[in-house]
Parts: sequence; structure tokens; C-alpha cells
Amino acid sequence: MQEQILIAGGGIGGLAAALAASLAGTEVRLYERAPVFGEVGAGVQLGPNVVRRLQAWGLQKALQATAAFPQALVSRHAVSGEVLARLDLGADAIARYGAAYATIHRADLHQLLLDAVQARDGVHLNLDNPVDYHEDNGEVVTITTKSGKKIEGDALVGADGVWSRTRLRMLHDQPPRQTGHLAYRAMVRQADLPSGLRTQDITAWMGPRFHAVQYPVRAGELQNLVIITEGAPPDDLETWEHAANAADLQRSLAGAHRQLQELVQAAVAASENQSPWRLWPLVERAPVAGPHEMAQGLVALLGDAAHPMRPYLAQGAAMAIEDAAELQRALTMHDLELPLRLRRYALNRWERNARVQARAIRNGEIFHARGLVALGRDTALRALGARLMDVPWLYRGDGSSATML
Repeated sequence: MQEQILIAGGGIGGLAAALAASLAGTEVRLYERAPVFGEVGAGVQLGPNVVRRLQAWGLQKALQATAAFPQALVSRHAVSGEVLARLDLGADAIARYGAAYATIHRADLHQLLLDAVQARDGVHLNLDNPVDYHEDNGEVVTITTKSGKKIEGDALVGADGVWSRTRLRMLHDQPPRQTGHLAYRAMVRQADLPSGLRTQDITAWMGPRFHAVQYPVRAGELQNLVIITEGAPPDDLETWEHAANAADLQRSLAGAHRQLQELVQAAVAASENQSPWRLWPLVERAPVAGPHEMAQGLVALLGDAAHPMRPYLAQGAAMAIEDAAELQRALTMHDLELPLRLRRYALNRWERNARVQARAIRNGEIFHARGLVALGRDTALRALGARLMDVPWLYRGDGSSATML
């Protein structure tokens, strides 16, 4: 009989898992907490490693229709404004890694995956119906939804995000920890910005205890702005989005370069003087310690449920999609029992995810450095430039090495 995979969560990771499991030949039942599918107004960077995954799923045309493809990644000093280094992307990224570097509106990536999932037979999407409980008896997984309905499946994939209840039940884990970092995000029409503040590249501004990133999305029509500062989070960490006061942000940027401050002010003006900024308190977990943290028995974790990470390597969504691609490969190994296939999935993913998590933490320390550390960072970028900004081990691979059981 056809295997049935249950999925908790309908975000980018959950939809990627649904598509991957369907392509592996299973029936899929996905349960999402929200009453409608949708994503917040934020941008996502997609390195060549994940663009190749989307291409393999036949999504290249859909990606090209909505993403932007920056020609360069530029590092600037957030106080002096000096351009410290430049990494060419565009055709250079394709030549080096076999795929482009893309930037995309989070909602567009979500819709792209949703369209692909809805085009598949045997995928059942259930909205406003989160998984409240699950039980793995070694033969089947039984979930209980918010409505009280019980559903049996051959396996459960927890893709229910950084506050994953699936993870808490599987690992008897503690909630994620605060980082002390706050991410202010805004999305504005480029046409509404002064010409000198528009961009078709990715620019990362690095300053003491803060940094900013700007890049185009939606084929260059919109500009995504992210400014990450250090400070106390709001009281309710589980609320994903907080209204943010632009004045608070401007105070955090006191001493920043004039162009960066003008960009913050222009974003407000472009939004008819209503604050476009939304605030995310960043939380994380320690890097994955072993395959047991990604799969046990008939339950597997994917994306932020397994490895929430700081955004300083721009790989959160990418690692979720890579997870899904590896899950697809594992599910097709029909000579193995399902628990062994899920263990193979975890064995092939945990070390790469842990490496990305650790690198993201290190990058955050470098981006926000002060004093002699900042001086060393700037000197190294001026001298080595693109060699420091490129990440061949990340962009060239996808973690799919044949790990033995």
C-alpha cells in the first residue's frame, strides 16, 4: 500500500516537505495552524545550493518569474560608509556553482511551493487545524488535531517552526533561547525611494552592535531592508511579528553613516509616514548535536523545528529546502524500513545543519564587532575581499553525501 506521510506545519519547510514526499511517491496529509496559507512581508536570500534544489523540482521558471538575481554582494562599513569588499554574483555564481544567487519575497517563495504542491495528486492540505499531539507506537504515528480528530500515518514530519510542539514532544526539549538580537524588517517599493537609495545588489552594512542588509525582491520592484540590533526582546517571544517604532530604530542607528540613516527615513516616507518596520526578536538553539535531534522512530524534524539559526549566513529557508530534498531521497529507499529511512535522512543532514548554525553565530559576532576585532575584520575584507565573502563548501554542496547507517 502507498505510504502516508503526515506533516505538521505549512510554512516554507512544510510545503517543501510535502512536495518532496509526494515526489517520493507517498500520500501526504499536511496540517497547518493558520486559517489561510500565507507568509509575512520579508525577503529571503537563496544561494546556489538551494536554487539547484528548486531547479531539480522543476521550479526554475516560476523562480525566474518572481525573484531578483543580484549581480553582487557588497560589504560596507556602517559608520564610515566605506566599501570594504565585493563578491560578484550573477553569471559568476552560475559559472562557479551551476546556479544563480537569487533574492525573493518570502510570500513569493511560499506561493511558488504551494502552487507546486497543489498540482500534485495525493496531497491533502488542512488549514486551521494544527497538530496538538502525536504518538509513535513503532508501527504507526497517530496525531490529534485541534478539532479532536485522530489520524494515523506511517510517519510524521515536524515542520512547525522554531516553536515546534513536535520537537518538544519528541525530544522533551526546552523552548529556544533568546539571542539578544532584534531584527527590524521593512519592504518598500524601489520607485518610492530616492534614486540613490535604490539597489539591485545585496549590500551588507557592518557596524558596532548592529548591521543592516538591503537587497531587491519581486524582480527588483521591491527592496527588502533588514536591520539587526542588540537589545531586550518584547515580552511575548512567541508572537512572530511585532509592530516596530521607526523612532526606536533610528535611535539604535545613532552614529551610522548618513546613507543608511536616510534609507531608514526614506522607508517611512515611502510608506506615507506610517512605520513600515516590523520587529522580530531572534531566538535560536545550539547547533544540532546528532542525528537523534532530527529523527527518532517514525518522527522526523525539518527546518526551523530541527535547527533554528541566526540569519547571518542567510540560509534558514535554504536549509529547510535542503532537508526536504534529502527527505525525498531517503523516502525512495524502499529496501529499508521507514524508521531507517528517516534515520538516513537525519544522518545525511545533521552535520551540515550544525555547521551552518555555528557559522551563522560566528558571522553575527564578526558583523557586530567593535574595537580591535572590527579593525581586523575590515583589514581582512580590504585585503582578501571576495575570498572571505564566498562560501564554496556551502554553495557547492547540499549535504547529500552517502552517510552510512
